[in-house]
Amino acid sequence: MRISNYIYLNCFSLCIVVLMVACKGNTAQEKQYTDIQVTDFRGQKLQLEQPAQKVVCLIESALSGIYMLGQQESVVGVPGDVYRGENWDRYADLDIRIKNKSLPTPGNWDFVSLEQVVGLEPDLVIIWSSQIQAIENIERFDIPVYAVMLHDIDDVFKEISDLGKLFGREERASELIGFTKAELGKLKQIQITKNRKTAYFMWAQGINETSGSNSMVESLFQLAGVKNACELPDEHVTINIEKLYDWDPDMIVMWYNEKLNPADVISNPLLKGLKAVQNENVYELPSAFECDFWTLKFLYSSQLVHFWAYGNTDMSSEPAADAMLQFLYNNNKTDE
Repeated sequence: MRISNYIYLNCFSLCIVVLMVACKGNTAQEKQYTDIQVTDFRGQKLQLEQPAQKVVCLIESALSGIYMLGQQESVVGVPGDVYRGENWDRYADLDIRIKNKSLPTPGNWDFVSLEQVVGLEPDLVIIWSSQIQAIENIERFDIPVYAVMLHDIDDVFKEISDLGKLFGREERASELIGFTKAELGKLKQIQITKNRKTAYFMWAQGINETSGSNSMVESLFQLAGVKNACELPDEHVTINIEKLYDWDPDMIVMWYNEKLNPADVISNPLLKGLKAVQNENVYELPSAFECDFWTLKFLYSSQLVHFWAYGNTDMSSEPAADAMLQFLYNNNKTDE
């Protein structure tokens, strides 16, 4: 009886020790796990025990930010549109895997393959916050999700700052934000002595597609020192030609369009009565990659629109994207 009690007590003590060690280990793990914390655009708190190492990024603009941070080697999955058009050409210069189209494409803004995402065993997935069902399915597998929704310039700054934390590149993120804010500050310092111009933004879908006051376009125009002709609150809105004539903007700014150019707009007989058309003040942004509004590259778009609107200000010539891209991507080129 004494022997059995002795064995029982020793087994009980051993269990206590194991539990204490386990609890201590869990506490240490929990402390480590809370070292990296951000709040995504859902208001959801996200915690990682270490910088992200295997990331599925289903947003092209966020992917651009990852490359600016120099963390492309952590990417194991990319959005499908990276392999199309000019985007592929530009990313191919930055990553040999994209050049060879060897990185998996498990989804995009409108579709996500849960099977492919989970199969890549990521420690982080970056996705639009509007993709609610996909997020819920991914999180059921205990995979951390950073959800994004960008409405203005401050959101772009938040995203790059959060990515800096998630990838352990906070110093580089601060450097990128500081550079962009400093360049934008130069625009703000330029005194516009002439009447402030009004500008109408035209998306690639056609002359009827524009953006109102609650949009990245609004932020772009404000930074460029022009007034958005569209006074509607919508981020994306379809209008009729009569409404465009009511606004009669000083200039029209086109999103990059492979099928339409400023000459086509100027020669359109439906638009010949518009002030911008009569004065041939119709301009097209040079490329979606260089002028992506949802990245720090909105800087270049702002500079261009300002130059087109006011010409001879403190900018002696039309701004070029080269210096900006070299800094943002840190001269990062793929190995040949």
